[in-house]
Amino acid sequence: MFESRTAPLAPRHVFLWRFLRYLAAAMVLVGLSLGAGVLGYHYIAELGWIDSLLNASMILGGMGPVDPLKNDAAKFFASAYALFSGLVAITVMGMVLAPLAHRALHLFHLEEEDEKS
Repeated sequence: MFESRTAPLAPRHVFLWRFLRYLAAAMVLVGLSLGAGVLGYHYIAELGWIDSLLNASMILGGMGPVDPLKNDAAKFFASAYALFSGLVAITVMGMVLAPLAHRALHLFHLEEEDEKS
């Protein structure tokens, strides 16, 4: 999907379109993850919709839960969701930074080729 190291640097509009696609995919992943958390907190932890949204947002953002959990199933869900959220955070950062890192490395490689010529 990205240009190879021997290909010329992609034009700015191609890079920006690629970055926006990756950013959109990352935001979809965050939205789906937040939705799963809200549903889990609502149906498993028996919290209201707003409290479920708050707890899911806080866990997904890395802050931690807000409301105490009443049953073991809710605690198990919160534990699994916290681990899942950590992986989502790493994945989202990779998705957002991949086009930027590729372009930077490609620029460095082009400068290296210019110096050899």
